[in-house]
Amino acid sequence: MAELSGLAAVVTGGGSGIGLATARLLASHDAKVAVLDLKPGDEFTGLYADVTDDASVREAIDTAAERFGGIDILVNNAGIGAIGTVADNSDDEWHRVFDVNVVGMVRAARAALPYLRASGHAAIVNTCSVAAIAGLPQRALYSATKGAVLSLTLAMAADHIHEGIRVNCVLPGTADTPWIGRLLDQADDPVAERAALERRQPMGRLVSPDEVAAGIAYLASPLASSVTGTSLAVDGGMAGLRIRPRS
Repeated sequence: MAELSGLAAVVTGGGSGIGLATARLLASHDAKVAVLDLKPGDEFTGLYADVTDDASVREAIDTAAERFGGIDILVNNAGIGAIGTVADNSDDEWHRVFDVNVVGMVRAARAALPYLRASGHAAIVNTCSVAAIAGLPQRALYSATKGAVLSLTLAMAADHIHEGIRVNCVLPGTADTPWIGRLLDQADDPVAERAALERRQPMGRLVSPDEVAAGIAYLASPLASSVTGTSLAVDGGMAGLRIRPRS
């Protein structure tokens, strides 16, 4: 993907999971990559940022732009999970998860817009979820935030199309990330729970972070120059397929 060579990318939540896989893939195609995270690591240009704090986000975005001479790509990946029905989480928890998963994307995009407007190639890719379009049990709060991300993506794409900024999102299925690992560790029978998650996906396995990263890299690259306002499912067929179980 030589089209990414020399472009400057910022990946929020890039310290692990899908974000780290995305940062590595972009860097492997010669993009300049800054990772914004509470624990950014030192593999790339690592910048501390708390997406719930506007000043923190602005400082990190400005620092990345100064080091790279601008910003061409923003990957809005930072997010947290939540478990339960509508009865299981307090108001404070609803506000906290929305603050990270939705308003956090707003803060990063808002800070990056001046640099994206000045780019000859500008793209924002938001990490959404299949939970935005498929009803999953025990995911009411998480699903609500991801539904908001899907709507936000469409609205941003409309708002910024004439500024030369494309905005898209990826919808991963259940991905084999550290968060899923922690959920499995908390289960009474982690092996059985993993098997249940795998059976829920038509391909019979969890999605890998690298597979999601490939979708993000495509949407971020000039190869997708006519793609905006689009949601790309990387879910092993979870949302769209209704297959018979294997006998």
